[in-house]
Amino acid sequence: AAMEAETTPVRQQHLFNVQKLQQYLSSRLHLAPDASAISVLQYSSGQSNPTFFIQTPERSYVLRKKPPGPLLPGAHKVDREYAVQKALHSAAFPVPQPVLYCSDTDVIGTEFYIMEHVKGRIFRDLKLPGLSAAERSALYVAAVETLARLHSVDVASLGLAGYGKGAGYSKRQVSTWTKQYRASAHRSIPAMDELSDWLSNNLPSGDNEVTLVHGDFRIDNLIFHPTEARVLAVLDWELSTTGQPTADLAYFLMPHYCPSHLGVISTLGGVTEIEGIPPPGDLISIYCRCRGLPPSLPHQNFFIALAMFKMASIAQVPTRDPRADEGARYLQTAALLSISVFWRRAKFIVASVGCLSCLRFLSPLAYWHSLYPGFLNYLRSKGTFRKGFSQLGLPQSDKEAFRASFKECLSLFQQITEYYAKHTDGPQRWQTPPVLEELKAKARAAGLWNLFLPAVSGLSQVDYSYIAEETGRCFFAPEVFNCQAPDSGNMEVLHLYGSEEQKKQWLEPLLRGEMRSCFCMTEPDVASSDATNMQCTLQKDNGHYIINGKKWWSSGAGNSVCKIAVVMCRNKTADPNNRHGQHSMILVPMDTPGVRKIRALTVFGADDAHHGGHLEVHFDNVRVPASNILLGEGRGFEIAQGRLGPGRLHHCMRAVGLAEHALELLCQRSASRQTFGKELYHHEVVAHWIAESRIAIEQTRLLALHAAHTLDTKGNKAARKQIGMIKVAAGRMATKVVDCAIQVHGGAGVSDDFPLAQMYAYARTLRLADGPDEVHLSSIAQMELRDQLRRTAAKL
Repeated sequence: AAMEAETTPVRQQHLFNVQKLQQYLSSRLHLAPDASAISVLQYSSGQSNPTFFIQTPERSYVLRKKPPGPLLPGAHKVDREYAVQKALHSAAFPVPQPVLYCSDTDVIGTEFYIMEHVKGRIFRDLKLPGLSAAERSALYVAAVETLARLHSVDVASLGLAGYGKGAGYSKRQVSTWTKQYRASAHRSIPAMDELSDWLSNNLPSGDNEVTLVHGDFRIDNLIFHPTEARVLAVLDWELSTTGQPTADLAYFLMPHYCPSHLGVISTLGGVTEIEGIPPPGDLISIYCRCRGLPPSLPHQNFFIALAMFKMASIAQVPTRDPRADEGARYLQTAALLSISVFWRRAKFIVASVGCLSCLRFLSPLAYWHSLYPGFLNYLRSKGTFRKGFSQLGLPQSDKEAFRASFKECLSLFQQITEYYAKHTDGPQRWQTPPVLEELKAKARAAGLWNLFLPAVSGLSQVDYSYIAEETGRCFFAPEVFNCQAPDSGNMEVLHLYGSEEQKKQWLEPLLRGEMRSCFCMTEPDVASSDATNMQCTLQKDNGHYIINGKKWWSSGAGNSVCKIAVVMCRNKTADPNNRHGQHSMILVPMDTPGVRKIRALTVFGADDAHHGGHLEVHFDNVRVPASNILLGEGRGFEIAQGRLGPGRLHHCMRAVGLAEHALELLCQRSASRQTFGKELYHHEVVAHWIAESRIAIEQTRLLALHAAHTLDTKGNKAARKQIGMIKVAAGRMATKVVDCAIQVHGGAGVSDDFPLAQMYAYARTLRLADGPDEVHLSSIAQMELRDQLRRTAAKL
């Protein structure tokens, strides 16, 4: 009951005789007797009870079975799943229609059942990325309304009166999960024992309400309608029973109280709200309204703690998937630590579970450290955060691996520079130097790859900000880790807004580093600081789009393996009164007839070939399939805002690293040269430059980290002011620091003997790229005035 896109070939440990299954199903489902008439794939989810997609010539089904090997008592009862789904389907509750149950283990080796396949949307990320705030809100409301509907079903009328044990559910749950934890844990964990005791001693009074409960109700166990905010099916009824419905609701709300980057489960941040997702209080009110109850959650502290205890107990069950790496087990440990932290908080803050507003500006790791001082040291000792890189939590082994790769970048700087100097006029200039390709291969083998993309690396924007700062110290370093612009921004666009076909054709090769891309937005014939001026046109023609226009400063377009361009166009048929709804983004393969590379532009005389150059590109009656459109016509500005948020921030953090390097050079030069009988740094003006540079760098870093934190916790739209501020501040700061370093170096500072001239070009360009300072300042002023007026109105 999930999408085919989430299937894989049947894994080795779950293989069974497809022919026997075919024979068994042929008479019961009226299938053809030929075994080749059905195909079997396994879902990547559904690991507790392995789940399979069954395709027949006529219909699609889903099979769920018990896993092989010894099982914990009372677990994996597929017969109960089948029974409850059959009862609910008869009452028109949204579940996949059960088809048949088989207790004969001779067929495929275990019990199993078959249900109809339901087509729709499943969201594995609880933050629902890529959707508007309104869509997020509607989906969460639909989910909680469905839960309220489940708890309103009359159990007796369903014929499920004996399905569970009824009253006393909370006490049984504490006992059940304590037993499961002790049966499966590989070692004793005092925090878990302490939490178990606390739960046993704080059972809610009057635990007598009895409804049907799901036991694992969460967003990723729901199938939504393909286009509507409506639940088509609730999945995974393995833990269902009868008992206290508040436990179900608390389990659904649990991710709201888990800080982001916990790792073991998908969370909703805990610190602040995700834009559009209703806060717990609103969801509780909606649930209670649907059930006709007072708008509150009795014993909220207990049930949230119970939900986390249950999650940690499940995390202790050894994996049945041999492909699971050591990192997964580390995440289980992190979950247990989260329970310890939560229990300590629950013990002292009974009335305010998850109240974290006082820590909203701390990084996620700093937040945990503030609650449990031993947390980070424990994680370091266990090697958790295998790919994390921040000043707080990176394990020493990964820190050393990253710094080794980065040090190698610096050591080869001269060799790479000489490559481009040697091939000034030849085609090799637009190719990646072999030595750089070798560095990339090493970084990828070490897992230091695509670190900028949270969905791939698991890193937050705060975490990646530290990495971007490091790579900013060397012009070639971002490419070594496949984090270079504009590819990183284009990969974010494809990840967030691309169709499955677009992702397969373009995103996957970009993520593997097999090709490069460019971004075509700025135009030579209009003032592009006002993006609504863009005139490159897009016109639909019988399943295709025809593109005509000029672009320039198309960074990366000169690289020999640049295969795809993301092009911003104005729709010819768009409503002229809708200024921000006239433009679209479309994917244009660079080898499409009519795409012409006119010339490579220079930045202060340099062509930036190592960056893929900045080309003027013309599109003359370029014809591409309509399926190449991103997200849909008229949504170009929406995509641009999503792309430019993280991209601008990454540029700014690289500028911080660049400024740190410039300050180092400034200090070294001022300590090694004398004028008028004393070292340069003894001259007050130079000493002041050093001090002011340090102050400016520290201020800019903090502003960048605040923007990253806002981006992590509130999203692109809410972070616009912070990103605008850092975009202005970083360019100005880096330009000033580099300028001081050039001044101290004298004539050498503007030569190629030092990287300062190239640094200055980057820093000065940053004040124009992704919008000039003046545009950002105007936007910041408008947002500040709006915020001030809102505060004033709120006081009245």
